[in-house]
Amino acid sequence: MSNVSYKDAGVDIDAGNDFVEAIKPAVKSTFDKNVIGGIGSFAGAYAVPGGYKEPVMLAATDGVGTKLKLAIESGRLDTVGIDLVAMCVNDLICNFGTPLFFLDYYATGRLKVEDAKAVVEGIANGCRQSECALIGGETAEMPGMYSEDDFDLAGFCVGIAEKSEMNRLERVRQNDLLIALPSSGIHSNGYSLVRKLLFERLGMKFDDRFEGKPLIETLLEPTRIYVKTFKSLKEKINALAHITGGGLVENLPRILPENLHAVIDSSKIKTLPIFDLIGKHVEKEEMFRTFNMGVGMVLVVSPKNADEVLKNSDGYIIGELKPGKKGVTLL
Repeated sequence: MSNVSYKDAGVDIDAGNDFVEAIKPAVKSTFDKNVIGGIGSFAGAYAVPGGYKEPVMLAATDGVGTKLKLAIESGRLDTVGIDLVAMCVNDLICNFGTPLFFLDYYATGRLKVEDAKAVVEGIANGCRQSECALIGGETAEMPGMYSEDDFDLAGFCVGIAEKSEMNRLERVRQNDLLIALPSSGIHSNGYSLVRKLLFERLGMKFDDRFEGKPLIETLLEPTRIYVKTFKSLKEKINALAHITGGGLVENLPRILPENLHAVIDSSKIKTLPIFDLIGKHVEKEEMFRTFNMGVGMVLVVSPKNADEVLKNSDGYIIGELKPGKKGVTLL
């Protein structure tokens, strides 16, 4: 009987080494002065920034969901890395944390260096947009666990906040205004419903024309990253909510005290065409519990600060806070 190698079992160590070399330029492009060491150590190292009286470390983790399936099936892998970063950093800033560094986990049945490189270059792109460093990651080749063409992603982001700034509930007041920051598209939630409806029920194809371009381009539009907007306006924001799975109706209550109710005029929401298409076949209540409906982030702002926030962002007012039980009403 001949000997068996790791490669015979489906794991190519040489491909893994080639991959590390291929991604070095993209990873290094995210480094800042606080990154200690380079690529290839057992752990990433990052110096804690100064200037904080009571620094608190925050962490967030997420994935891309079944949007990743569309990227794999269409062979368009250059943007899902942005989604991965966005889903983590957009959560982090809701606790007034400034993203510092990011790590990723890439698991696959067979490592295809060019595909994995495209994904990591997208992650690096997202990190640059978020002004955080990509200081490490893990690539796992697991034949038998995943099919050869399949892979999954997970992301991990660490940030820092001033302890005194973290409790946003005590800053939220009656008559505060709700300012919507537009989403870039579906972002990274609700894709199981999207795939079921558009491709199984309606029989649509990736190359079908939608709004002047292939449908798949709209579906894979990367999640918008709101870090720079947060940094520029944080002194004028009382609280903010990332509108992900659960939509407005389930995410807004997470930043409300027990005695305040969010009243939203749904006619003011600038709904994107893709949601108009989906909404022809899905009940309105289900739409608002599944999708962001064109609103990627909601800022809670005092009336006195509203003009400045509106002037220095692409936000617009969709409602306000009224006395009542914590929750959301869509008019």
